[in-house]
Amino acid sequence: MSKRLVYLDNAATTPVRPEVLEAMLPYLGKEAFGNPSSGHRFGRAARAGIEEAKRTIAETLGAEPNQVIFTSGGTEADNLAIIGAALASRDRGGPFRVAVSAIEHKAVLAAAHAVGHLGGEELILPVNASGVVDERALEQALAGGVAVVSVMWVNNEVGVIQPVARIADRCRAAEVSFHTDAVQAFGKVPVSLQDVRCTLLTISGHKIGAPKGIGALIVRDRAAVEAIIHGGGQQFGIRPGTENVPGIVALGKAVELAAAERAEAERRLRALRDDLELRVLQAVPDAVINAWQAERAPHVSNVSIPGRLAGRAGAACVERVDPGDGQRGVADAFRPGGRRLLVGLGVQHRLDRALPRAHGDERAAGARDRRAALLVREGQYCGGRGRRDRRASQDRRKGSFPGGGVAPVTQVNCGLRIANCGLMAASSNPQSEIHDPQLGGAL
Repeated sequence: MSKRLVYLDNAATTPVRPEVLEAMLPYLGKEAFGNPSSGHRFGRAARAGIEEAKRTIAETLGAEPNQVIFTSGGTEADNLAIIGAALASRDRGGPFRVAVSAIEHKAVLAAAHAVGHLGGEELILPVNASGVVDERALEQALAGGVAVVSVMWVNNEVGVIQPVARIADRCRAAEVSFHTDAVQAFGKVPVSLQDVRCTLLTISGHKIGAPKGIGALIVRDRAAVEAIIHGGGQQFGIRPGTENVPGIVALGKAVELAAAERAEAERRLRALRDDLELRVLQAVPDAVINAWQAERAPHVSNVSIPGRLAGRAGAACVERVDPGDGQRGVADAFRPGGRRLLVGLGVQHRLDRALPRAHGDERAAGARDRRAALLVREGQYCGGRGRRDRRASQDRRKGSFPGGGVAPVTQVNCGLRIANCGLMAASSNPQSEIHDPQLGGAL
């Protein structure tokens, strides 16, 4: 009997789209393999591919082509933005201090910490119970003087959309650079630099169907960042090094496709998310939809389930002999992001286990049903008891809650995180193995 593989980890990475692969293949062949800095025909062909990708990305984001700086991915782009902005400010005699939100991606938090190691200072901006950055803390940071503020556009753990337009305006008024990590936002919600006047913006290719190892930092003011690696002077010296031409071409094509499909994808993903959450809540009444109060991106849902152990919730890839049996194989590495996020939200009682998921391009209702059934079984396996907010439960039945009419629940002991493009698992103790008694081994 053939096995069926259900992939639920697209928030971590996505498969390369066929159209993207087709676009990049010529730049791996004999006609356009040249160094884009070379003046001969092979170099000119490579350069043409880069310039076309720049134009596509700039037009899509509302930027200028010469503002697109290619990097090896989102992590490098975030580091260039945070450390580069701090170094540029120090060189100008400005503050050697950065402010980042408490629920940023580790790339941003680690970059801020690196500024401290270089002799600067890092400020962590708290968030409220819904995961939205505390704007009073932001005002205090701006008043004290900072080189750059970084707040992610969409949080990768719970999907909260931050008020980036308002934050950008406040930073602009204070003459402070503003960086936003839009890795989880682009292609899922409208992203336009005409609407959000940020100085620096990060995107990553492998979240939208391009290969791993390519990303970009949009730099709207070259004086705002200092290079953190040094070499031949490519890309205005901001990010030197011979460009990854096939990756750049792939990123340009992936951006084009994601932008063209965004509106329909947003509608479809929101419906899938809401239906999935409702099914889980109906089957596991004590489940919690984290950050339900806030505006959320359509592709991320974070669910906590009470109980003694949610180890079975750690599956990013699920193999089934038959969709109805309980057998599964697991392929995933537990990641600590869920614990950090829930600490940032101030809900320590949810730290026992966090399960992240993200649905990708599984359009059929059957795939949705299999995901829902998997989550329900995991939730029922967790067992335990939680206390529900009675009024919230009543409101849920009325369908009055944002994001599909799901109600909040409090006092939970383990977490289940669902994200619309895949499943990621985060353990409170990422070094320990999680054992499933029904499988008789470590997951």
